[in-house]
Amino acid sequence: MRTRAEAAVTISVTSAVTVEPISAQDAAAFIESPSAGAVVTFSGDVRDHDHGRTVARLDYEGHPSAADVLAEVAREVASRHDVIGLAVMHRIGPLEIGDCALAAAVSAAHRGAAFAACADLVDTTKERLPVWKHQVFSDGTDEWVNCA
Repeated sequence: MRTRAEAAVTISVTSAVTVEPISAQDAAAFIESPSAGAVVTFSGDVRDHDHGRTVARLDYEGHPSAADVLAEVAREVASRHDVIGLAVMHRIGPLEIGDCALAAAVSAAHRGAAFAACADLVDTTKERLPVWKHQVFSDGTDEWVNCA
């Protein structure tokens, strides 16, 4: 339950689907607030392996509705939690090992709400965002994965 002072805080919600590099720090910069007692961030990075195979690189392709879907997800998740700010970004295009593909940040008065909202944000984004991953493996084979 929010106190009167906390209820007066305006919730900041930001989302983006972009070809530009992203980071959890970028996401956190959108949600800074003197009212926040907790900031939780998530960085979903390109790893060098998948199901026992070595990944050389990957490309993310997004449906034209991806930005609208991500904005809707961000608003819905923010409405389900007692947060001050929420930001989520997903990168599309070619990514290298170590690049951030999904960045999320949530600020709240208390850590429990921030952790819960960030987990919900990442899970809901991965469930609903119309982005497909094309993985290229070091042996020259490749595969498409229908998930963010």
